Order: sequence, then structure tokens, then C-alpha cells
Amino acid sequence: MEYNYSTSGVCSTKISFKIEGNTVSDVNFVGGCNGNLKAVSSLTDGLTVEQIESKCGGITCGYRKTSCPDQLAKAVRQAYDKQ
Repeated sequence: MEYNYSTSGVCSTKISFKIEGNTVSDVNFVGGCNGNLKAVSSLTDGLTVEQIESKCGGITCGYRKTSCPDQLAKAVRQAYDKQ
């Protein structure tokens, strides 16, 4: 299933990805730090929801209480719970 998530509190505005069971693939960020987010997308491809939450959840960006990776962790959990 393809899923789109509108971010909050970060530079990127949207995250899209595919989720099959609890495995995430094809992560794509709209906006934000292009190179860093390409790396996040590549490094999280094929990981489970739990692995992404463990690796990315709680990461902050500067003075913000969230980050694009943290938003990804929230997005994949939301998508998984809606299946």
C-alpha cells in the first residue's frame, strides 16, 4: 500500500512510502535537506516499522523537538496501525 504523510514542524512537507505488512520501501521526502533525506530514504529502505522507530524516533533537528527522520518514524507507525 502506498501512503502519504503530511509532516509537522520540519522543513519537508510530505513523506510518501510503501508499506507491506511491517516492511517499508520507496521512502520519498518532499522538501527539506535533499542529500540528507536521500540518505535517510536509502538507509531505511526494506526496514520494518519497528526498526525505523528504533533508529529514527526521537531524533531532533536544531532547536526543533522533531526532525524529518522522527517524522518518518511517526508516519510509518501511523500507516502500519491503519492497515
